[in-house]
Amino acid sequence: MTPDTAMVLAAGLGKRMAPVTDTIPKPLVSVAGKSLIDWGLDALAVAGVKRAIVNVHYLPDQLEKHLAGRASPAIVISDEREQLLDSAGGIIKALPQIGTEPFYVLNADTFWTDGDKPNLVLLAEGWDDASMDILLMIAHMDQAVGREGGGDFSMSGTGQLRRLKPGETSPYIYAGAAIIHPRIFANAPSGKISLNRYFDEAIASDRLFGKSMDGLWLTVGTPGAIAEANAAIAKQGIHG
Repeated sequence: MTPDTAMVLAAGLGKRMAPVTDTIPKPLVSVAGKSLIDWGLDALAVAGVKRAIVNVHYLPDQLEKHLAGRASPAIVISDEREQLLDSAGGIIKALPQIGTEPFYVLNADTFWTDGDKPNLVLLAEGWDDASMDILLMIAHMDQAVGREGGGDFSMSGTGQLRRLKPGETSPYIYAGAAIIHPRIFANAPSGKISLNRYFDEAIASDRLFGKSMDGLWLTVGTPGAIAEANAAIAKQGIHG
């Protein structure tokens, strides 16, 4: 099962990236000659995704103009100009466009390099509808570029994820890509809601899992991280 639809979360303010984001939205920040959002959209195209719903809020006209000429995947804009809805809130608003089948979710400000097989394909191959509601792409700290702090979850040998307990450490990072079944949003309220709420609900029902990625995972949170990401990509010999 490879989802043919994706939700790309691109509505954030990117405050930590100031002053770069004083004049452009963070998803349009360029790394290795390609905007952050295009790294993700290109990965979706390689995986065979036909349609990407992109939410916009901050400097939305720039994003819409940038995406207007894109054919693969086809772009659908979800307009959040009036109110920033956070990660889950943006997805809930776009549910009529997403449909009823499992879909990819991508953060527009992180990206990755692939190994022998595209990571989004690996993620899809790891999906088990009977046991999962959410499957997160997981990077190990050794694969991370630009990451500050420790891991996000503990992960069992079967890939089941749990929140870290006080004092507990982990090398496992949520790598900003996931497959989610829309059933988890049944009867969900509208408005500002974080995906963390749904991660916790999936953990409570033993239905949050992780799939380890291959390659490098890069996060660009501050202006200084741009040079670090550029250097890491150049070292890999990859061109945007």
